[in-house]
Amino acid sequence: MNTTIERKPEVIEAVYFLSDIIGTKVFTHDKKIGKLHDIAIREHEKLPTVTHFIVHRPFGHKPLLIPWEKVAGVSPHEIVVDLESVAQYEGEAAESQVLLNDHILDKKVLDMDDNEIDVVYDVKLVLRNRILYVTDVDFSRYALLKRLGLKPLVKLLFGNNFLKKETLSWSYVQPLPENIDSFKGNVKLNVLKEKLPEIHPVDLADILEELSEEQRLAIFSELETEHASDTLEEIEPRVQREIISSIKKERAAELINDMTPAQAADILAILPASDADDILKLMDKENAQKIQYMLDKHEEKIINFSTSHFIKMPPHTQVSQVLLQFREIAKDKDEIMYLYIVDAKDTLIGVVDLKEVLQAKVDDRLEDIMTTSVITLNQDNTLIEASEMFSRYSFRAIPVTDDHDVILGIVPYRDIMNLKHRFV
Repeated sequence: MNTTIERKPEVIEAVYFLSDIIGTKVFTHDKKIGKLHDIAIREHEKLPTVTHFIVHRPFGHKPLLIPWEKVAGVSPHEIVVDLESVAQYEGEAAESQVLLNDHILDKKVLDMDDNEIDVVYDVKLVLRNRILYVTDVDFSRYALLKRLGLKPLVKLLFGNNFLKKETLSWSYVQPLPENIDSFKGNVKLNVLKEKLPEIHPVDLADILEELSEEQRLAIFSELETEHASDTLEEIEPRVQREIISSIKKERAAELINDMTPAQAADILAILPASDADDILKLMDKENAQKIQYMLDKHEEKIINFSTSHFIKMPPHTQVSQVLLQFREIAKDKDEIMYLYIVDAKDTLIGVVDLKEVLQAKVDDRLEDIMTTSVITLNQDNTLIEASEMFSRYSFRAIPVTDDHDVILGIVPYRDIMNLKHRFV
């Protein structure tokens, strides 16, 4: 009789970041014994595993080297260990042990051919089936601000969307040297050249943006055409210009030809006209014609794409009036979620989101609830400038005004995006 043993899947029990738990108070049997100072790891297959917690104690007491098996619970508020005798675990970490806080933080994330890329601001740890793994290094602004103690302030000013997590899997990190010295700063985390194709273009773009021009080109030249083209699309315009100006026009044409016409037009639009023309001449003729058409559209005045079918109302209008007549007011309008508040001469003085109308009191006037700091486009702005403004502010529509703030029309987001990608 054959017996099949069903293997249980690994379960993620918890996720920690080193900066959140370093310095946390450590308790055993409800008695505080010190604070977590460091975490020792051992290289194990693809991901290192935690072997010890190093706990610093008050002046005059030796530090504790506590095996991971003795750790009963971990949180940013307290760490609980189960020790029979505290004195039994007094000791220092061995020279061969790698310490996350002492050896890894503030070291280089990527150093290919001695090109320094980024800095480790934090380390991610994942608990699976009672084994604590080191899974990622974190080089984000979020991690840096946490280290500087500015996390509460940044969240207050910008909200959570401002803080983008950027981590790099430890699987990209080469084995660390033995007997490393934390004080000489001679430890560098390296991403192997053969690992570059595995890095997502968005992540690689973030890394390249932080490099010097020489370092950036050293890595970019290692990429295959498709990977390089996808990465170039994700890089910010300033760096795109620098890369394209530093490579041969034949190579630039090859990369841009691999993009959709809309993506190619976006990149060529930021180049000097002479450079864009030279690159277009080297590209597929049919593709170049589509791109040229879109480049011409980029320079068209935004007023040509605006609509006059929008809701405008005087400031003294009561909310009750809007609610009673909204079905009729909104009829045949291209944009109904914004109410544009104008005076007798059609001068734009404010805007009200429909949601604010629904939340207001019925006897409120629109001038009481309107936003007076209105983001607008000028009639002389171009399509590409409008596209950039939509990307920056994420509005559903933007009003177009003249030099005297008279509203001439509005540009809906969907119209600009549809036009921009018509030939994708």
